[in-house]
Amino acid sequence: MSFVEYGDTIKDGDTAIVFLGHESMFPVKVQHGTVTQTKYGVIRHSTDLIGKKYGSKVTCSKGGWVFILHPTPELWTMNLPHRTQILYSTDISIITMMLELKPGSIVCESGTGSGSLSHALIRTVAPTGHLYTVEFHQQRAQKAREEFREHGVEHLVTVTNQDVCKNGFGVSNIADAVFLDIPSPWEAIGHAKSALKAEGGRICSFSPCIEQVQRTCLAMEEYGFTEINTLEILLRVYNVRTISLQIPDLGKAAEDNSSSGFDSSNPSHQASPCANLQQGTVQFKSGVPLREVVGHTGYLTFATKS
Repeated sequence: MSFVEYGDTIKDGDTAIVFLGHESMFPVKVQHGTVTQTKYGVIRHSTDLIGKKYGSKVTCSKGGWVFILHPTPELWTMNLPHRTQILYSTDISIITMMLELKPGSIVCESGTGSGSLSHALIRTVAPTGHLYTVEFHQQRAQKAREEFREHGVEHLVTVTNQDVCKNGFGVSNIADAVFLDIPSPWEAIGHAKSALKAEGGRICSFSPCIEQVQRTCLAMEEYGFTEINTLEILLRVYNVRTISLQIPDLGKAAEDNSSSGFDSSNPSHQASPCANLQQGTVQFKSGVPLREVVGHTGYLTFATKS
């Protein structure tokens, strides 16, 4: 099993996603002789998982069922254990595009955190690219190494435990892109410039506060970066549902229309909204935004090495 290569069969030691519903799923490490408890009953890894195909429908001990999914960076972002605040797919997608990443790209990242963005970057630059990720916190760095090894991507990533603002990324003039998610990114701009290739490398800095953005932009200008711009990505989710409304009384015009050729016995008319005239209501699909919407997450500042 690897997060960058698909495998048909669930094997001992794999990380799989137990899917109970779109709002209910969780990761599990498949191990011979182990069981996993769900609200639908027990899943026995030896008999229910190992040897089965990913995507299989597994019946639990209480009669309910779940799907077992192959892990992807998107599913991992939704289910990973949080060691820090993470980036979600909305920001990750624009970061990947604006940094112009592709298979074979070399990327430097700080900090690693919970590894949400790291997995997406690794999948994007595979199979010939590489990610150099720096994490200040020793335990988080060690945990990230373990996860990359378990997920079969350790050959595509190098994890370093150090302060990027003082010691940099440990590489020079090779990176196609640099990503910063640290409290004081302006202190690492010089090291980012040193890590980037001689010309044309891209940099992105994620900051939740506009004051951080201002200081970062000033540092980018000082070090000669060009095409500096800041984006804020906001996601608005719509709920598609069936709505029933009363048919308005349109007076004589409505009576004329109903008497001028509408045949209720005609099958072609039965599926139309007019079929509900007797009940005085009409049903239709409508998209309504959710009452509670996730707002500001952070500002993304991009620039190019001149």
